[in-house]
Amino acid sequence: MKKHLPVILSLILAIVFGIVFSNYNLEGKTNTVDALVNTDSQILAQKILRVNDDAKSITKIYVSGKLLGVLSDEYYFDSLLVDEYKKGYEKDYPNTRMDIGQDVYKTQELSYYSYENIDDDIFGYIKEKNLFTLETTAIEFSNKEGVYALIYVTDLDLFDQALNKYLMYFIDEDSLRRLQSKQETLPISGYGSRSVGLEILEGISNKKAYTSSSNIMTSVDEVLDWLKYGDNEERHYYTVKQYDTVEGVGAKNFGLSAEQIMNINSDIIKSTEQVLEAGTILNVTYFTSPIDIVVNKESVKKEEVYPEAAMLVEDPTVKQGVTETIQAEEPGSKNVLYDETWINGVLIKGIEVSSVITVQPIQEIIKVGTLVIPGIGTGTFRWPVDNPVITCRWGCYFNHRAIDIKNAYDRYGSLYAADRGKVEEIGYTGINGNYIIIDHGNGYETYYGHMNVPSPLSVGDVVDKGDVIGQIGKTGYATGPHVHFFIIYNGERRDPCDGFLPC
Repeated sequence: MKKHLPVILSLILAIVFGIVFSNYNLEGKTNTVDALVNTDSQILAQKILRVNDDAKSITKIYVSGKLLGVLSDEYYFDSLLVDEYKKGYEKDYPNTRMDIGQDVYKTQELSYYSYENIDDDIFGYIKEKNLFTLETTAIEFSNKEGVYALIYVTDLDLFDQALNKYLMYFIDEDSLRRLQSKQETLPISGYGSRSVGLEILEGISNKKAYTSSSNIMTSVDEVLDWLKYGDNEERHYYTVKQYDTVEGVGAKNFGLSAEQIMNINSDIIKSTEQVLEAGTILNVTYFTSPIDIVVNKESVKKEEVYPEAAMLVEDPTVKQGVTETIQAEEPGSKNVLYDETWINGVLIKGIEVSSVITVQPIQEIIKVGTLVIPGIGTGTFRWPVDNPVITCRWGCYFNHRAIDIKNAYDRYGSLYAADRGKVEEIGYTGINGNYIIIDHGNGYETYYGHMNVPSPLSVGDVVDKGDVIGQIGKTGYATGPHVHFFIIYNGERRDPCDGFLPC
């Protein structure tokens, strides 16, 4: 018995070691495991089923840097994406592909572990959190400093349609089509203007990209609204009052032109002459587009040519102060070609290229008893500014009993006496700012308001037609520099466009 004791002990030890190490391989890895992974480091619970003898490739999915789970069948997962796209997205986002979101990503690595199949749970989590992305078209806007804005659209054609609609706020459709195809626009017939150049100052490019469906613009109107205002959601509105005109609404709201008011309310206003209905609510927020549209125009205008100051013929037989007009003054006219630069529908500058006098002016000849220029007017009037543009006519809004005139090319240019006369009054009011009144000694008076600074003249000074009497401004209640101008005849205020000026 003692002789066989070592053999018996060896057999017992072998059995014990066999039992203890039966679940371990030579590398110390368990062959069968029934345990959960660490739920602190993984979003979804997932069991480790076993440890394999050889490492194999596995696919892990992470959400915002944290492990969501391990895929068992990547092809099955991709088929779930295809089915989800067809059921929930294909109608609104056709001809594209769906993938997991930008904060969701896959990694490939080698592992000895085999995991529980929770592919449906992984997909369900991504769906619940709406972490899908769609392949779409990204439009990038850039300047010399790089990309400053980015939008996503369903396709490039949608963006091109919206961009062309936006461009047509500043250029007519025919001219846009011709310039885009490198053709010349139609020549000017008579007076008017034509667009000869179009430029978008910023760079626009496109590329394929993935993004959430909530970021994708799907309609022309949605893209057009972004092109008009970018990310600016602030809007100002105005309720039309009785007798308001399109021009008057603009004059009372940030100095917008009638064309600008029409453009930003194109669904309501189809013409700058349209009669507005009281109570209509209009948007008076001009475009704050992320892009700048430059349109170069040639403009032919008919302008008056003023004769030289009246020729005074001294007649010693006539009593001093008594005058007699021998030849009446008649203004001439000229055709002027301007090169204009418009940015986002606003005239920025205009340069005179050429001019042709079509009617020669006739100088007035006055027989006087002295050499002093008489302070009695001719009864005819000239524009009080150069390059005149009427921004608000008589009655363009309720109780506007004057015309507002700006200098198209020199906003704070000189202000001229509309006829000969004497300075009757210089003052300031909260509405019309700095003003001057000239008495023309023949029943007529003229009024000039919103001057930049008080007139350098003094009451009683004698002025000739065309003398500088001050500077255009916007003192008082004014949205932009212009002159508030009207004529008084025998104490009654008159519309300067009622036969006095060639409006």
